[in-house]
Amino acid sequence: MNLSPDHPTKPVILVVDDTPDNLMLMANLLKDSYTVKAANNGEKALRITRDQPPPDLILLDIMMPGMTGHEVAQLLQADPATRDIPIIFLTAMASSDDETRGLEMGAADYITKPISPPVVLARVRTQLKVKDAAEFLRDQNAYLEREVQRRTRELGAIQDVTIHAMASLAETRDNETGNHIRRTQHYVRVLAEHLRDHPRFRRFLDAATIALLFKSAPLHDIGKIGIPDRILLKPGRFTPEEFEIMKTHTTLGRDAIAHAEQQLGMDVDFLRLAKEIAYAHQEKWDGSGYPEGLAGDAIPISARLMAVADVYDALISRRVYKEGMPHEKAVQIIIDGRGSHFDPDICDAFQACLPAFQQIAARFADSDHDMARQAAAMAHIAPAA
Repeated sequence: MNLSPDHPTKPVILVVDDTPDNLMLMANLLKDSYTVKAANNGEKALRITRDQPPPDLILLDIMMPGMTGHEVAQLLQADPATRDIPIIFLTAMASSDDETRGLEMGAADYITKPISPPVVLARVRTQLKVKDAAEFLRDQNAYLEREVQRRTRELGAIQDVTIHAMASLAETRDNETGNHIRRTQHYVRVLAEHLRDHPRFRRFLDAATIALLFKSAPLHDIGKIGIPDRILLKPGRFTPEEFEIMKTHTTLGRDAIAHAEQQLGMDVDFLRLAKEIAYAHQEKWDGSGYPEGLAGDAIPISARLMAVADVYDALISRRVYKEGMPHEKAVQIIIDGRGSHFDPDICDAFQACLPAFQQIAARFADSDHDMARQAAAMAHIAPAA
């Protein structure tokens, strides 16, 4: 029952009947406990129900000239603004078929004429209590839905902050800026959205999975935190022994995420994808990658998407010790790797999405300030290497 400041303190009852004596009878019966409004035809009744505040309950005669009570009820039920107002039919028709029809049309109750005042008062009180209970439940459900949405947003924000904190922690020891994780997660999403209707990928790349890929992509190099500085920060080529150590960042990353998942005591979808990406993003389509030398479709789709995103960004991005490669040259290297380094269909998607990739690269480009800050961080770390 609406008891807002603009609402009367008494519940509002709308009585609809074409007979003035009946309207007077019902008004006298109800006026001590309720605010009574009256309508002598269906059209007027509909106008009153659209007023604010609407009536809390309607006592509706069935047999009226013009619009019948049944027709009024149908219109009220069809309108979301009025369908929750309980209706009690008042009628001289006393057959069970008439009562059944009225109840099937959404009436809350059915009272036959001539009326019994105690029966009318009792039925009105009962229906108002039922309406109050229904409104309470709707309010509670609406509150719970809002609370679930709020908690879901809060959980998602906590996950995002945790992921970026972990990824940023790893990159404080690397020669990449934090913009690398932003660029690569956006590249991955662009590729995934382009491929979502592709026959090879549509069963995997639904909207929920694409959102999880975007969330988990920043953890692709989390394992680098376990690589010694003398190797991780080396600007030149690795020796064979150093490269073998560097390759372990994939396993270290997967194992770190798996350990976190075990501590939670439950499987988490985005961590499953994060493990795949961290472990397999250095695999190559022809089987020449690492850590397992997986080939073709044996490489998880998530990791195949990241492989293209990560290589492209590594080629075009500035480093403390080098300038980035021109976009056109980086694109040609990706194209040359089609069918050897990269999944051919993902490579084709990359070519189709080049404008989006360039926009992302520009949006999250490393500024001179970013590079200076990274150089200072590397200088701080280097003496311990």
